[in-house]
Amino acid sequence: MKAIIPAAGLGTRFLPATKGVPKELLPLLDTPVIQHVVEEALDVEGVDAAIIVNSREKPMLEAYFSPAPALQDFLCAHGKESLTKKVEEAGSLPVAFVYQDEPLGLGHAVLQAAPEVGDEPFFVLLGDYVVPAHGMNPAMAAISAAHGGASVIAVAPVDPSTTGRWGIVAGELVEGEDSNAPGAVLKLSGLVEKPAPEEAPTNLAIVGRYLLSPRVMGLLEDQGTGAGGEIQLTDALVRLLEEEEMYALVVDGRDGLDTGTPATWAAANARMALAHAASKGAFLEERPLHGARPRRLEGGVPRGARR
Repeated sequence: MKAIIPAAGLGTRFLPATKGVPKELLPLLDTPVIQHVVEEALDVEGVDAAIIVNSREKPMLEAYFSPAPALQDFLCAHGKESLTKKVEEAGSLPVAFVYQDEPLGLGHAVLQAAPEVGDEPFFVLLGDYVVPAHGMNPAMAAISAAHGGASVIAVAPVDPSTTGRWGIVAGELVEGEDSNAPGAVLKLSGLVEKPAPEEAPTNLAIVGRYLLSPRVMGLLEDQGTGAGGEIQLTDALVRLLEEEEMYALVVDGRDGLDTGTPATWAAANARMALAHAASKGAFLEERPLHGARPRRLEGGVPRGARR
C-alpha cells in the first residue's frame, strides 16, 4: 500500500522565505515538516512507500530525501554520530516522486500518483498537517478493515460559524454516543465543500487524512473541474458515495499540528518544543544576548531597536 503526500504548491503564504526553500522543508524543531509527514505515513502496517507529488520547481525536496555520503563522512569524521544517523535516515526513507505540472487542485495532484498506487487502497496525507503521535492513520485502517475495506476520512469538530472554510461531512453515527467526540465513527451520506453555516449538515470538517479505495483514481480520471476551476478530491468522493460506503473517524483537532501558514507553523514549533524535554527548557529560558539585558518587545520590535 502507498501513501500519497501532495506537495506541489509554491508556498505563497510563506513568501519571501519560499523563494529559496520549499515550505515543506521548513523545520519543526530540527526535522522538516515533510519528513514528519513521511514518517507518519510509513508508521502504518502495510504501507511500504510514500509518494510525494512534487513540482519541478522544487528539486530541493528530492535532494533532501537522497543519500548524502559526503556529508555523512564529514560528520562521522568529526565525531558527530547522532547527526550522521539523522542524515542517513532522511536519505534512506522509501520515498518516490511524481510531478504535478499544472496547479489544478488536490484531486489532480492525487491522480498523478495513480501509476504508483495501482489497484490498491491508498492513504492521502496533506503535507502541511502533522500528527506527532502517528495514531490517526492506524485507527482509520482499523475502521476500514471492520467495514470491508471501505474508504475512511478523518474529521474534527469546528466552530459552526466557520464551516465556510472547510469541507464538511454529513452522516449517521454508527460508533460512539456523541458525533463530536473523538473516536466516534459516522457512515457518510454526503460531503459539502465550504458550506455556509446555515447550510452545513454538521460541524465536522475534513482534516487532511484519507484512506481511499482504488475506485477513487478511476473517478478522478474523468472528474470535471469544480470550485476554483480545479479538480477537487471532494467532488470525486461525493461520486464515490454513489457506488461505495464511506466512513469518517472523528478525531481531536489538537492531535494534529497545522503548518500551513507562518503563524500556525510558528505555533506548531512552540508546541513541539514544549512537548520534548530536550527542548522545553531552552524554549522557555529567557537568555539575553552577549550579557545584555533582555528588552521588552513593542509591536514585534525590541524597544530601542531600529525600525
